[in-house]
Amino acid sequence: MNQGNQQREVQSSDRSVGSAGSDRSSPQRLRPSGGYRTLRSFRVTTLIYDGTVRFCERFLDLRSRTVDQMVQAARSGRQNIAEGSRASAASSQTELRLVNVARASLDELLLDYEDFLRQRGLRQWAKEEREAQKVRAVGRTVDDRTDRTDLTDRAAYARWLEHKDPSVVANALICLIHQANYLLDHQIAGLERCFVEAGGYSEKLAAARLAHRAMRDRADRSDPTDRSDHRAKARAPNCPLCGKPLVLRTAHKGPRAGSQFWGCSAYPACRGTRAL
Repeated sequence: MNQGNQQREVQSSDRSVGSAGSDRSSPQRLRPSGGYRTLRSFRVTTLIYDGTVRFCERFLDLRSRTVDQMVQAARSGRQNIAEGSRASAASSQTELRLVNVARASLDELLLDYEDFLRQRGLRQWAKEEREAQKVRAVGRTVDDRTDRTDLTDRAAYARWLEHKDPSVVANALICLIHQANYLLDHQIAGLERCFVEAGGYSEKLAAARLAHRAMRDRADRSDPTDRSDHRAKARAPNCPLCGKPLVLRTAHKGPRAGSQFWGCSAYPACRGTRAL
């Protein structure tokens, strides 16, 4: 994959797989969600899923438990990317966890294809082999096309995925799995960086609540007839530890972030508190 495609993939993961494909008339959210269909990682895992189903139908005993395991691993690699993208609006941690599940499922599928080749005495392509390089090169040409349907992607790889030799099909799918893993590694790194720098959904929700409360308090204080501060001081209880007056405070972190409580006016010398 060329540098431009890598940058587009990382940018997509940095904005939590974007909001492409969502309804523009829908209410604005704290975090975008959806847009997974434009991700190269989702498109490659769709190829892997479809290719695995077809591979099992052609070359394996459909009564074998291995068939179910391979198909489910391929499906998990695709579906968890989509599910994580949709969950990103509510929980960035859930999104990150699901994308990691997709990555692990593809690793499991990779071993199944390697086992298929090894157990039958078939050769696995080396990374620098000509055919392996041809499969990888297709990814760059597909990315440059305006038509991004699943059928277009599938047609680009048909010469390998529909080959009569099972070793060719297995090796091509191994190349696609390596590509998907590479893309998911970048996507995971972008999601981790976004979470560290901007926080998750709960952090954004608490910050939005605090900002709204601060805006409301400023509006209240701008009214000269508002006596809420004086009334609050008049009814403020005394500290249960030192006896000094308590003042209204707002929790800025923890599970009660954004909520108010009575805190000692002598803080930090005294840490007495009382529920509001």
